[in-house]
Amino acid sequence: MSDAFDELKTRLAEVHDLSKAVGMLGWDMETMMPPGGGPARAQQMAAVHKIAHEKFTDPAIGRLLDALRSYEAGLAHDSDEAALVRVARRDYEKAVRVPAELQAEMTHSASIARQVWAEARERSDFGLFLPHLQRNLDLKLRYVECFDPSDEPYDILLDDFEPGTKTAEVRAVFGALKADLVPLIARIRERHDAVSDAPLHGHFPADGQREFAWSLIERLGATRASWRLDPTAHPFATNFATQDIRLTTRYYEHYLSASLFGTMHEFGHGLYEHQIAPDLEHTPLCHGVSLGLHESQSRMWENLVGRSREFWSFMYPSLQAAFPGPLAGVDREAFYRAINKVEPSLIRVEADEATYSLHIILRFELEQDMLHGRVALKDLPAVWNARMKDYLGVEVPDDARGVLQDVHWSGGMFGYFATYALGSILSAQIWERVLADLPDLPGCIARGEFGPLREWLAQHLHRHGRKFMPKEMVERITGGPIRVGPFMGYLKRKFSDVYGLA
Repeated sequence: MSDAFDELKTRLAEVHDLSKAVGMLGWDMETMMPPGGGPARAQQMAAVHKIAHEKFTDPAIGRLLDALRSYEAGLAHDSDEAALVRVARRDYEKAVRVPAELQAEMTHSASIARQVWAEARERSDFGLFLPHLQRNLDLKLRYVECFDPSDEPYDILLDDFEPGTKTAEVRAVFGALKADLVPLIARIRERHDAVSDAPLHGHFPADGQREFAWSLIERLGATRASWRLDPTAHPFATNFATQDIRLTTRYYEHYLSASLFGTMHEFGHGLYEHQIAPDLEHTPLCHGVSLGLHESQSRMWENLVGRSREFWSFMYPSLQAAFPGPLAGVDREAFYRAINKVEPSLIRVEADEATYSLHIILRFELEQDMLHGRVALKDLPAVWNARMKDYLGVEVPDDARGVLQDVHWSGGMFGYFATYALGSILSAQIWERVLADLPDLPGCIARGEFGPLREWLAQHLHRHGRKFMPKEMVERITGGPIRVGPFMGYLKRKFSDVYGLA
């Protein structure tokens, strides 16, 4: 039986490496490729993705998985070998339902749409992007039809990013979140003038931001031997091995916050992939278990660490030294309050902790409306603008800062957005457990000691990769299912202090 397992591992390693090659082509497209390379790159990515899909859906892999059922049954559930067979079987049973031609079409369409989206966003012209969005949505509808009917069609898309989670479950979690969040934001709004974010606005040269961003992630645990940090239009993190982590960020010379917290956010994603157990390299297990848990890591480093008093008691002198002009007369407490100002805003990735989840709920609802045809795509900007006004009280001046601000739909990633808010919720729930195990963690952060947090996360979450389903992983870490309470408790404590709420 070990021969069958070894053959399965060999075949899966080849598929894994082909998938990473697609990722490398995508990373280069986002960071290095000249604009003229777009059409050829779309063909290249589609071709390699098709090969990877065909190799993974080869009936030989199905026969190996069937032959390994008794072998799997005799293994401990926690073993790497049992997890590999279990996860590969789940992936295979989904993948064989999708024709290779459709997979290639989706990859090609997404590659072309991504480039058109960038131009449309630059020109604030939704009409330019509309036919490509329609094409991506049509392909996703064909993708949904490949599967047995679920409770809701959106379940099939959500499962690609948050395996085993149903739309109704997310809707219930978001309903509970919104019920607590809206009154808190209303209370903060009454004290709006109590906090100023003026220290974040000024002249912050991009070169200085780049140097500080590198020094920041090196302090957190990145090394130049295994990590890169590059500029891009829409920040993201990816990796091609546990020792090859690629982060991206963006620099606004008039606004400091975007690069600071965007970089810490992407570091959280990178660290998760970096700390997966080396034994899982070149297997389907060598990846974060879900985007919700992945997002819990980025939101944890961005917010629970990066927007804490303790963090800036250590890092602020270095930041002042990097930008002595605009920050010379700003004390640490004023800076801390500035980075925690709550103010409904147009741009999701620059939203504060309190209002961020409303951006996600809006997108989660819109995606279902698009999938069910309740919103015609040509009307999407108007619907978007109306809901931004309703949910966040902001007027959208143009499509670039409205419906075109996010890259995800250009990549056909319908079902993705919910994971951002799930990650915010989970970050606080996991943090509650971290603090129980590491009661001196705030002191460690204030001293610039991030090793204890990295090691705890590696031991309890990162090293496992995809060995366990997301709900099982949350249960193992926190002792229960996802709960809104820890997140809302954290927000209420923090903003009651920052804003002096009674």
